[in-house]
Amino acid sequence: MQTSAFLIILLCLLLAGGLWISFTLGIVAWAGVAFFSTTKPEINLFTSYWNTYSSLSLASLPMFIWMGEILFRTRLAEQLFAGLAPWLDRLPGRLLHVNILGCGIFGSVSGSSAATCATIAKISLPELAKRGYDQRVSLGSLCGAGTLGILIPPSIAMIVYAVAADVSIIRMFLAGIMPGFLLLAMFSGYIIYWALRHPHKMPPQTIKTTLMERVKATRGLIPVILLILLVFLSMMFGVATANEASAFGVLGALIIAVSGGNLNWKNFSDSLSGALRMTCMIMFILGAASFLTVAMGFTGIPRALAEWVVSLQLSPYSLMVVLTVVYLILGIALDGVSMIVLTTAVVLPMVQAAGFDPVWFGIYIIIMIELAEISPPVGFNLFVLQNMSGETMMTIAKAAIPFFLLLCAATGLIIAFPEIVTWFPDYVMGKS
Repeated sequence: MQTSAFLIILLCLLLAGGLWISFTLGIVAWAGVAFFSTTKPEINLFTSYWNTYSSLSLASLPMFIWMGEILFRTRLAEQLFAGLAPWLDRLPGRLLHVNILGCGIFGSVSGSSAATCATIAKISLPELAKRGYDQRVSLGSLCGAGTLGILIPPSIAMIVYAVAADVSIIRMFLAGIMPGFLLLAMFSGYIIYWALRHPHKMPPQTIKTTLMERVKATRGLIPVILLILLVFLSMMFGVATANEASAFGVLGALIIAVSGGNLNWKNFSDSLSGALRMTCMIMFILGAASFLTVAMGFTGIPRALAEWVVSLQLSPYSLMVVLTVVYLILGIALDGVSMIVLTTAVVLPMVQAAGFDPVWFGIYIIIMIELAEISPPVGFNLFVLQNMSGETMMTIAKAAIPFFLLLCAATGLIIAFPEIVTWFPDYVMGKS
């Protein structure tokens, strides 16, 4: 207990002091090995970083990030709005559903919640305001649906978790499909419910198009949909590994950008530099997290915690309730990647001891991160929409409350029915 208390206090002090998360993890790990083991910390540090960076599993990370960066600089968001709007204008809630479906589609190619939220909001907020849609629901739907960027594969956060937990990246991607569709349906269902409850807040129908006009408007989405199918199906049917599929994704994104006339030297270099910055940040954190995992092994903290949880004889549901509260608290102060790398090494043994599948737990953590994305004071989506709309953070946070509650409901559903997460990857890949 003294060891864990010392390391936790040191961790909190460094984080409170504003030190980068990668430096914080490295320092805490160094202290754990230096003070509570007989091995040399520098040897474990070098070995941990080398093993992490030489892992072939991480090769797909920079490629998927680059794919999202390339498409972020195309006219994809405009094409999404133009292509989806004619099909949704007769549904209760009408163009508000563009926020939900647009975030779902763009999230599947960006892998980032903040990028998804910013890109769709850039187009949809002015358009919805111009047509007279309720600003509060527009902001709330964007804030909530923007989180789908890390749940619908390929997802950067899923790759980080898969490496940290030593599980299959492809299995993680497959596990996110059904929860992603579940949340899409729940978000759109709420929009329909709200529109039927508040018909006086809905603007009159303005778009009247024929079937051929709708089909013509959707043509701009076909290349992106084909790219999504190429990346996803190539992995699902075993044609390509995650690394190979990520390379196909980058090639497809470049082809889409060239064919749309959006690829110039500035966009190309900006996409490379953006991908490089994001990759370096995540790799630096993962290396430090790997070192911390080794340190935790030497100190025996994960094993002791797992034994302690078993001795409490908590039911699996009680354990998940406790962990949900812990993650909600962590989400107030930490970003998603930090939540994953800080907790996986300690929490995963407890979860497995309770009988939960590690891939299932990865999706659970992803949903916890989604909740953190729309939780003040550091929810990234709140910052994004605050900058783009000019509204206060609390106004946006209040607008996102219904979607926050829907995410909580989805968490309860996957806890009560874990097959929502595990059935599809088991069906495609088997239980091995």
